Amino acid sequence: MDLVAVGASPADFAAARTQMAFTLGFHIVLASIGIGLPALTLLADWRALRTGDPVYRELARRWAKATGVLFAVGAVSGTVLSFEMGTLWPRFMDTYGQVFGVAFALEGIAFFIEAIFIGIYLYGRDRLTPKVHLLTGVPIVVSGVLSAFFVVTVNAWMNQPRGFRLVNGKVTDVRPLAAMFNPATPPQGAHLILASLMVCSFIVASVYAVALLRDRRRGVVDRYHRLGFAIPFTLGAVVAPLQIIVGDWAVRFVADRQPIKFAAMEGVQHTQAGVPLKVGVFEIPNALSIALRFDAHATLRGLDAWPAAVRPPDAVVHTAYEIMIAIGTGLLALGAWWFWSNRRLLRWFRRGETATPPGSSWSPWLLRAATVAGIGAAFAMEAGWTVTEVGRQPWIVYGVMRSSEAVNPSPGLRFGLYIVFAVYAGLTAATVSVLRRTRRPASSDQR
Repeated sequence: MDLVAVGASPADFAAARTQMAFTLGFHIVLASIGIGLPALTLLADWRALRTGDPVYRELARRWAKATGVLFAVGAVSGTVLSFEMGTLWPRFMDTYGQVFGVAFALEGIAFFIEAIFIGIYLYGRDRLTPKVHLLTGVPIVVSGVLSAFFVVTVNAWMNQPRGFRLVNGKVTDVRPLAAMFNPATPPQGAHLILASLMVCSFIVASVYAVALLRDRRRGVVDRYHRLGFAIPFTLGAVVAPLQIIVGDWAVRFVADRQPIKFAAMEGVQHTQAGVPLKVGVFEIPNALSIALRFDAHATLRGLDAWPAAVRPPDAVVHTAYEIMIAIGTGLLALGAWWFWSNRRLLRWFRRGETATPPGSSWSPWLLRAATVAGIGAAFAMEAGWTVTEVGRQPWIVYGVMRSSEAVNPSPGLRFGLYIVFAVYAGLTAATVSVLRRTRRPASSDQR
């Protein structure tokens, strides 16, 4: 693996990578909330319209405010990322920008549509009829999903480059649609969208889980908090098994199309038959061969099948992959626990009752687990992106261009990293402060 960039010092190359990883890691959580929170808001608004329940309306109003705040912050962090693509990796953009540029242009259109309708939705709450106001929220959800999808097509292209030819080092015969809809787009797109719904749902639910635990200590039943917990947690629990299925699809795709990344993910060091599955410090004999090829004696290639110069840092990739799997499995189990302990919940939700949702005896242990589920889901998202990005190294475009060839050769990139750290610290503090101001006053609790 390349440790020194072409024309850049090792320190600057490391700083460029660190800055990109940090800003992408910051933005991906905001992007996930940008996909999931409008969907939750629309769901609460639909329930308010159907039942006339003011608590649903209040939840929708609060979540809409949070959507507006986080959309603005996401716009800032997304803009920083777009500038970094040019300032940190100019050779990458100069060579291949014409191939994937259409996807970024479409993402910009989706972003502006989302921004317009967020303004209409927030401003029109008390100025439009309830049905019309509800309909204005639909483009927010659709454009948010499309915006994420268009960005993911670029990352998918970096993993499976298509839609161009290289002639004497020059890009020719550019086919933007072929680049966008490359083989990696379906599994990566589905995996990201479902992950975003999970992350947002469990983060929102964790906030209300904390409030419900506080309510239990106070000996009260706050219906606002119960509904605020039940809606996102139920969505997260429904999406979790779907994500497991799509995740298996994505892993099998990587095994077929990026076998070196798969070897790093599973910690397969040596090519062998009957490969065991590693789970933490344990190994299940032949299990990986069975799971992947349905053959206990199937031969899988290990990292030793490739030269050391093109191997990704397998320790990082394998650890991140195990973290993602462990947290995803935990969230799946937590969702199953939720449905089992509240078997009447779906029937209650279908009927559109206005009474407090069933589950007055919700386990405090379930609520405690739910309080950390939001952080856990965010960690799983970050771990998944670590697998995707670090597992592709040393390539920025898989098999075509190395990261060391794409980085800006100008000195002093590390100073930009320090500035980014300072700016994002201030941005985080300001965001938390504004979100705290959107909290529902205690006097408006509906019991």
